[in-house]
Amino acid sequence: MSDQLHRRLDLLGQPAHQDLLAQGLRGVEREALRTDRQGRLARTPHPAALGSALTHPRITTDYSEALLELITSPQADTAAMLGELDLIHRYVQQSLGDEIMWTHSMPAVLPAEDEIPIAWYGKSHIGMLKHVYRRGLALRYGRAMQCIAGIHYNFSVADGLWEQLRRDEGSSLSPQDFQSEGYIALIRNFQRRSWLLMLLFGASPALPTGFLQGRPHQLETLSEDTLYLPYATSLRMSDLGYQNNAQAGLIPPYNTLEQYLRGMARAVSLPYPAYEAMGLRRDGEWVQISTNVLQIENEFYATIRPKRVTRPGERPARALQERGVQYIEVRCMDVDPFEPVGVSLQTARFLDAFLMTCALAPSPQVDERRGNEDRANFASVVREGRRPGLLLQRDGAAVPLAQWAQELLDEVRPVARLLDRQAGGSEHVDAVQAQASQLAAPATLRSARVLEGIAGHGNSFYRYALAQSAAHAENFLSRPLDPALRQQMMQEAALSIAQQKQIESQDQGSFDDFVEAYRAATPQQLGA
Repeated sequence: MSDQLHRRLDLLGQPAHQDLLAQGLRGVEREALRTDRQGRLARTPHPAALGSALTHPRITTDYSEALLELITSPQADTAAMLGELDLIHRYVQQSLGDEIMWTHSMPAVLPAEDEIPIAWYGKSHIGMLKHVYRRGLALRYGRAMQCIAGIHYNFSVADGLWEQLRRDEGSSLSPQDFQSEGYIALIRNFQRRSWLLMLLFGASPALPTGFLQGRPHQLETLSEDTLYLPYATSLRMSDLGYQNNAQAGLIPPYNTLEQYLRGMARAVSLPYPAYEAMGLRRDGEWVQISTNVLQIENEFYATIRPKRVTRPGERPARALQERGVQYIEVRCMDVDPFEPVGVSLQTARFLDAFLMTCALAPSPQVDERRGNEDRANFASVVREGRRPGLLLQRDGAAVPLAQWAQELLDEVRPVARLLDRQAGGSEHVDAVQAQASQLAAPATLRSARVLEGIAGHGNSFYRYALAQSAAHAENFLSRPLDPALRQQMMQEAALSIAQQKQIESQDQGSFDDFVEAYRAATPQQLGA
């Protein structure tokens, strides 16, 4: 254990400070594709019973109209957070009629590209901005890519914990800057270690043949309807998923928040010839927000992001610049097809200990060589993480994946012990031990279990995923909500629809002017 990590754990283990560990917040955003009972993409509008995708705080859509996004409120209790996620799933499934939620990250049976519906958010300026942004994504990457689902895990450390560290370490930074740079340091550590999450929790080693729609690939054929890589962990996070070659090299390493924001400002203001050739409008309608490398900041497809809750109409980078980093969003997690809500409590406990370790451990600055090394390790693990004897690169030297993985778990264990001492019980340590057991028996890793399940369904990803999706749907339907709670959630949906109508009635000026004002809020004001 490093001296810094040991010192910080000793500090936080003191009775006067231990409660700070319980004051951080957690949240989950789970994406799930709506399909019919035959596993075909739903082409129906977002159901009215689920409220407005623009304004509902817990039920919305992401990219495709059929890609639900179910969002928990931030909570200090991870188990309570997942309990809320379960309630949302039960309400949604009980409101979908003959449709179900697809339980895998890689999509169901898709129609022709131009028949995949783009998410719609109403006629308000802000709703149209969200829709046009997704039109731009469809132009740049294709609509099939808008049907990939994942789990986003939001994680914050208590503000008081950052302040206690600042005082103990005698930092000259302001509280806001110390906290922001603490989160940026967390991100650097995460990027060095995130391949471990792909090894342990990757669950997309195969995909339906039709998903690629004729694009070149290096996958192997498992059956007539299924492609795969035998040692892959997460094809979703490989170069077959959401990638943007135009972004390469534009966002600098996360060495300071200012450096990150400058890179982001450049990316949203730098023209890109291929996107310029697509144009902004076709037949008088907007088809993308800009022709730059990024239309908006959210188009930067990172495995992790620094975040700050934005005010209405505020740019994400502007919020970070003015008020600092509030939490981080982990974006690389596949949907767990073995869990009805897509993520287990044990996984969440491990993530809490892993991310707290990233927050407390030393975090060296990153140069180009180190950044390339981190990206190469991640790419190797998503494509062949279970290959026996796989080697990764660490500081220019080859190291066995199994050895490094064990070292990382050894680093997380004392943090897990401290979290358990604060909360009582042994759930965090047990979560770490469960991952160690999987490393010792690679056939138990999630990606291996998915391939085993596919084999049991005639080597068909489609048949396997459909059976799991149907089973999870029955799980939710077998546990109907209490009538009072269902009524409350129906009222929440109705309120969101009323809020959308109010926004639409209050719009002023033209949409063209709204887009121009939104775009103008970026480069100079973000310090580009």
